[in-house]
Amino acid sequence: MKVTLSIQRSDPERGGEARLENYDVEVKRTDRVLDALMYLTRNVDGTLGYRRSCAHGVCGSDAMRINGAERLACKTLFKDVVDRSGGTVTLEPLRHLPVQKDLMVDQSPFFEKFRSVKPYFVPKAEPTGKEFVQSQEERALFDEATKCINCAACYSACPILDKNPKFIGPAAIVQAARFVNDSRDKGLDERIDILDQPDGVWPCESHFECTRVCPRDIKITKLINLTKRQIKKARAADGRETAEGK
Repeated sequence: MKVTLSIQRSDPERGGEARLENYDVEVKRTDRVLDALMYLTRNVDGTLGYRRSCAHGVCGSDAMRINGAERLACKTLFKDVVDRSGGTVTLEPLRHLPVQKDLMVDQSPFFEKFRSVKPYFVPKAEPTGKEFVQSQEERALFDEATKCINCAACYSACPILDKNPKFIGPAAIVQAARFVNDSRDKGLDERIDILDQPDGVWPCESHFECTRVCPRDIKITKLINLTKRQIKKARAADGRETAEGK
């Protein structure tokens, strides 16, 4: 079937307004959007800018907005975005991040917030030469958060960032939750002063947009709300108020 890819083109370094450029391609219903993009750059227009790496939904590098929704180009089949007669598929870069070229964005602000929550293991006890023993139940508490591939789809979809660009964002909170709920890690104590800020967890209003677009089906909103409850409990134990509402 014939499909028109309407791709947002822009090159900030050279100036000019962003524009939609149309490309007609023949595809199968089971082809991926990434397949069509690769065909274009190899055979039609080698100047088209986008990112890809593993092409199997693991690296997250080809996240973009496809027909207005955040998706991975390598996991999106044409049958999911057009009917049997074909049609137009609009491709745009992720929101809330500076565009570098066409569908490529600068993820520096995203990863700066990501790094702020200490997304790495901070051992609760000194290593003894033996493994840290953990039950299946303890592992289950943070297993959901380990699925994140840092694609920034949730960051792009988050409506809070439209009005508060300083919001730490859903992905960073998910990474914090991964270690906060790890019984081997120092957890919330190590990260509470970062998360309990006016631009930390509290701006989230549970719109669930992050959860809807997550390509790994992580219950992001649930993890954010769980982290809020853990912060409230910890602050209450210390006789302190949280930064909620400040």
